[in-house]
Amino acid sequence: MTSELPEERLAELKSAFAAIDADGDGYVTEAELRRHFPDLPAEALAELSLAADTDQDGRYSLEEFIRAMA
Repeated sequence: MTSELPEERLAELKSAFAAIDADGDGYVTEAELRRHFPDLPAEALAELSLAADTDQDGRYSLEEFIRAMA
């Protein structure tokens, strides 16, 4: 998946992920998304969860994030 992206875009996505991942644990949670995007509607978070959280663990890994944003 990541090999299909240009290096510049991959670097942008990794940087965005790191900015949202406030505790630096390597995952983005819904709470972190809400803090980073306070005006994001609940419906958008629900849609993101359905589309991006492929393992349904309630958080987004870097790979899941890249897949959703690419």
